[in-house]
Amino acid sequence: MRRGQVGLIIAVLAAGLLLAAPAAQADPITYEFTSCHITGGCGTAPYGTVTLTQNGTTVDVTVHLNDGSTFVQTGSGDQYAVKFELSGGFTGANVTVDQTISGQNLAVTYSSTNTLDGDGTGNFNFGICATTTGGACAQIGGGASFSGDITFHVTNATVNDFIANDQGNLFVADILSGQTGKTGPVDVSGAPVAEPGTLLLLGSGVIAVELWRRARGLRRR
Repeated sequence: MRRGQVGLIIAVLAAGLLLAAPAAQADPITYEFTSCHITGGCGTAPYGTVTLTQNGTTVDVTVHLNDGSTFVQTGSGDQYAVKFELSGGFTGANVTVDQTISGQNLAVTYSSTNTLDGDGTGNFNFGICATTTGGACAQIGGGASFSGDITFHVTNATVNDFIANDQGNLFVADILSGQTGKTGPVDVSGAPVAEPGTLLLLGSGVIAVELWRRARGLRRR
């Protein structure tokens, strides 16, 4: 390969990286539930996902469970289907929940003192639960578990406003495991899963570096 051709390819890849970067920033960020707090086990991870999508000044969130697992609200989960931690400055007014679960009224609880806890998963300042007629979080065991994705939105926020709690957990879901039939919390405590856009940028960068290295070798001959 001629030096001029190598230089052209590197230039094209660099331009592609610059064009792709803004799109990659808008890609959804997906976390996986991989840590199990259920006595008797949860089966094979991941047990579900949490996907964050930056939509202007709002973050759209979808909580999905895998393998036929469903949401419960037991004492182990402090009677919340989902819990999460937001950085300072947010209140319940910033969070809205889509009523996507048939037969359930989903509501948001905000605790300024981070008192939403359960089964060693740490303290959180936000929780989402299915409520009773009076508006309180209801205890829902395995026999009354509910399925479907829980989706909610946080206004005036970025994905970086979702932070780990005192135990290093970002999200907790209280589930009836579709694999083991046991109930209890699972949590997100790891890094997000790499999205296709991120992998494309990484791969293009590696190729560009290799071509640059080869071009240097040609110049030295």
